[in-house]
Amino acid sequence: MRLSAWPLAALLAFGAVLPAAADDWPNRPVKAITTTSAGGLSDIFMRALGEELRQKWGQPLIIENRPGGAMNVGTRACADATPDGYTICITNADAILYNQFLYKKLPFDPETSVTPITNAFHLIHMLVVNSSLGVKNIDELCALSKAKPGTLNYLAPGAPMVLYMETLKKEKGCDWVRVPFRGGGEAVNAILSGTTPIGLFGEGNVVGNIRGGQMTPLVMLNNIKSPNFPDVPLLTDVGYNGPPSRSWYGIFAPAGTPKAVIDRVSKDIGEVINKPEFSERHLKARSLVPAANTPEQFAEDIKRERVVAEKVVKDAGFEPQ
Repeated sequence: MRLSAWPLAALLAFGAVLPAAADDWPNRPVKAITTTSAGGLSDIFMRALGEELRQKWGQPLIIENRPGGAMNVGTRACADATPDGYTICITNADAILYNQFLYKKLPFDPETSVTPITNAFHLIHMLVVNSSLGVKNIDELCALSKAKPGTLNYLAPGAPMVLYMETLKKEKGCDWVRVPFRGGGEAVNAILSGTTPIGLFGEGNVVGNIRGGQMTPLVMLNNIKSPNFPDVPLLTDVGYNGPPSRSWYGIFAPAGTPKAVIDRVSKDIGEVINKPEFSERHLKARSLVPAANTPEQFAEDIKRERVVAEKVVKDAGFEPQ
């Protein structure tokens, strides 16, 4: 009798440890994996966030940069980490929504390997051109492309933006050619030099060039008005009814992380993001839109957007690599 009772007692004792561990969390530093390199967008945000969370947790947030592989390297590192509540990560919509339809095989399952904690922010994307082209809107750009067939190239970092350009090309008879997207700095230089005069970027990458007169913004790509450039039209304003670019960075944890920890992290990060002074300095000033929500809301958003992502990749003509 004692032998059969022992496993049950052990299980009950083990189960009793979990709530206590969650109540005690965090009692040591928390690691935050980013999918960009040092100085990249998510790295800068997480360092600012870490300073705020240290005040709440009494523990530092240790940043570990894992860039590369279209965000797959860092996301895999997050998925492979021990789900004990001491690893979180920040990655973007590409890794969670699009890459499973762009690659024949991923080193993680975006639907089951990581657990959503909260969305952090949306990026404001816009279509810009080298100002020397002399165009002020989409129709003028399209007309110019027809007058100079095969000579205008464009850069687009993701499937939704490629789809937008290729849809315009098909519907309006425009004539431009997509070239491979390079790193942000190199891509901006390509626009400025005129070698690739059309580009689709996060506003934060080009706001200085727009204000300096080197680039002209033509349309906002995710139907979010920019407070910096309120006169630039939205996709819906120019008659485009396809899926907008939904580019965001979200906070995740390895699957299996205790729910109590997930909820605590979500709550604490949401409070930081919603602080006006933090939001203004670390998000809005960088052309980012605060997007904090609950784990359940974020999971539902991802589920819904993944359906759209599959269609976007197919309609854009991408073949899994």
